[in-house]
Amino acid sequence: MSGFLGRYEHQLDEKGRVSLPSAFRKEAEGESFVLLQWEKPYLTLFPQRVWSEVQTKLLEFRKSKRSAWNHVREILSNATEIVPDKQGRILVPATLKDAAGLDGQVILNGNIDRIELWDPERWDSQVASATSAELEDFGHRIFG
Repeated sequence: MSGFLGRYEHQLDEKGRVSLPSAFRKEAEGESFVLLQWEKPYLTLFPQRVWSEVQTKLLEFRKSKRSAWNHVREILSNATEIVPDKQGRILVPATLKDAAGLDGQVILNGNIDRIELWDPERWDSQVASATSAELEDFGHRIFG
């Protein structure tokens, strides 16, 4: 697996569908996905194989901590299984679309084992706002 790489901007259609980039479809190899918002302000699209690992962690967390039950409930209450159509489009449910502020253009960002869906303005204000010093430090730690 080479992972989900790159950033693409696609249009959300009037039915709430967005096309997955062909590179992402190829990487997923026909798998279904799970879409949810576990961290604001974006959505995360997990391929089924990755979601299985996340689900195992959620079960362990729920079993080990009584106080975790409501956290797990909240996370799973907005999760939905997604199967791309023959054109490679996914339907973003209205509740998730609203939660992430998606309307019109959508950034689909590959993040190794998952795909993130961002409103372009939120992307610019949150991701692009990282300081160059932070990025240089991070880059040096990763790439040497």
